[in-house]
Amino acid sequence: MRVVSGSAKGRPLKAVPGTGTRPTTDKVKEALFSMIGPYFDGGVALDLFAGSGGLGIEALSRGMDKAVFIDMESKSIDVIKENLRKTGLEGQAEVFRNDAGRALKVLAKRGALFDAVFLDPPYRLKHGDELMSRMAELNLLRSDAIIVLEYESGHEYPESFGPFEQVRKAVYGETALSIYHFAADALSDVVEHTEVGVIKSGISESDGEDHHD
Repeated sequence: MRVVSGSAKGRPLKAVPGTGTRPTTDKVKEALFSMIGPYFDGGVALDLFAGSGGLGIEALSRGMDKAVFIDMESKSIDVIKENLRKTGLEGQAEVFRNDAGRALKVLAKRGALFDAVFLDPPYRLKHGDELMSRMAELNLLRSDAIIVLEYESGHEYPESFGPFEQVRKAVYGETALSIYHFAADALSDVVEHTEVGVIKSGISESDGEDHHD
């Protein structure tokens, strides 16, 4: 693995030891960034289920101002930090060890806002759309943010849901990429509609359980 383009182009990246992580190949990474960039004029990225940190590092190399890396495995955290040092990008990064759901709550409390999100959960988990909806609820996304969802090609995610609209999809063997656009206006409509439904049904927000821990 290496950084494909930008300020750290060609720098090798260490993979996480073992078979628990599935790094995005350089070929898929290059295709992904050609769809959403390929370069950026600033912005903040979130690399959730970061693994080796390859996607967030690529975003920084291509012009993002800052990236936040989240993973719950300590060996992944160590590798991310080493890869950031190798590429000289550690000054533009924050790295946290945490569960994805809890991490989103912490980031929301800090008032974090993201222009791009790289979402690559383990293939056994099929809840990428739930996490995206949670990000919208927690106001973690800037208007017009881009979310890159990487998943097993045999699985299907909806083309649109809530404030998210799929703008591109590509399949590379067992890997599928869906690029979603976040529309804040659509979220306002969803919230407005939900509030009316809540009033009519007499259900309060406290009646539901939070299943994202």
